Amino acid sequence: MQVGLGTSDVPPVKDDCFALPEGTHWTPVQEALDRLKGRLSTVVGVEKIPLDAASGRILALDQVALRANPPAANSAVDGYGLSNSGVAGLQEFQVLDGRAAAGAPYEGSVAAGQAVRILTGAVLPAGVDSVVMQEDVAFQGGAIKFNGPLKPRANTRRAGEDVDKGEVILRAGQRLTAPEIAILAATGTQDVPVFQQLRVGVLSTGDEIVAPGSTQIPSATYDANRPMLLSLAAAWGHVAVDLGHVEDDRNVLEAALDAAASQVDVVFTSGGASGGDEDHVGALLAEKGALQTWRIAIKPGRPLALALWKGVPVFGLPGNPVAAFVCALIFARPSLGVLSGAEWDVPLGFNVPAAFSKRKKPGRREFLRARLAEDGRVEAFASEGSGRISGLSWANGLIELSEDQTEINEGSPVRFLPFSGFGI
Repeated sequence: MQVGLGTSDVPPVKDDCFALPEGTHWTPVQEALDRLKGRLSTVVGVEKIPLDAASGRILALDQVALRANPPAANSAVDGYGLSNSGVAGLQEFQVLDGRAAAGAPYEGSVAAGQAVRILTGAVLPAGVDSVVMQEDVAFQGGAIKFNGPLKPRANTRRAGEDVDKGEVILRAGQRLTAPEIAILAATGTQDVPVFQQLRVGVLSTGDEIVAPGSTQIPSATYDANRPMLLSLAAAWGHVAVDLGHVEDDRNVLEAALDAAASQVDVVFTSGGASGGDEDHVGALLAEKGALQTWRIAIKPGRPLALALWKGVPVFGLPGNPVAAFVCALIFARPSLGVLSGAEWDVPLGFNVPAAFSKRKKPGRREFLRARLAEDGRVEAFASEGSGRISGLSWANGLIELSEDQTEINEGSPVRFLPFSGFGI
């Protein structure tokens, strides 16, 4: 993942990157994920941008500390700085005039038997190696008194205690969020090399698809997938590009994909990519786009169409909104991460007791819309229908049922994947 600044000749995705072995019928979810992880690579170049504009971007090169943090030994408390040579018992130190404060160091030196007022974060003056807390001293007649012992280097921070100058602080492929921005700033970084943002285009197809609210005809379907997928792409830090909607016309579809290939780095479609009579997207991709239809043992979802159109990866997601949502989270999200220069990301998950009972078929991984309740148990949405979009806003995560789970009873441990772990 190490690349030079200004990279423009990024290697394209290989034509056979989505090909499955001959004879593959139903692909297990983990096998599909492993294949995607092993075959995809970064497709964007690198640019250098100001640190204050880097939130959410993917780091392109390892970063080292340009300065130690902290850069000098300093006080961890408000108190008095002194030279500690085995302080024990009742001690008295003469307090010098002046003080050391953060950003306003004490310019003199402190000799044995002397002390200087020092505030939190102030650089230790010459001769000071320890600080006694102000709460532990009595001030009288220009001197401080306290009872020892006082440990060597008490209440101080050494230079480089956090990170030393030249130390690798972040690795290429990390997404820059507030903590990463903080350490870069604290160690002196002004401009940071990041991968250019991945441009993710979303295309709607189908004669039945119309803009939300545009008609009341029952045979028309309001387009929920395109706004949903655009929202997901933006939430994941990519540039979401609305490619609009095209009807089921082969020539119009081809023109739309040609235009998309010149605008974006990845294309999402939803529906029309299976093998039915009206699946024009699938037919066109099979004819001219190196289509691979992965029949994945997953519910909801199953078919995941993967193709290249003029070198641009195309993810053909299911048409049902819930299935499109789940497949986008499970397969597209980590894939987009790799394409954008990030590491392959495994979503956060943990086991919690089920607040429901269910039986399922073996050999298939299932994802249920779920909500973590206040009692620590997880509830499943009442319906598993892929068209029940209301369950997505009701839920705050997914329950992942493995291939070998066939019966779940109330109280059984199940895997819960919070939406926050998917970056939404």
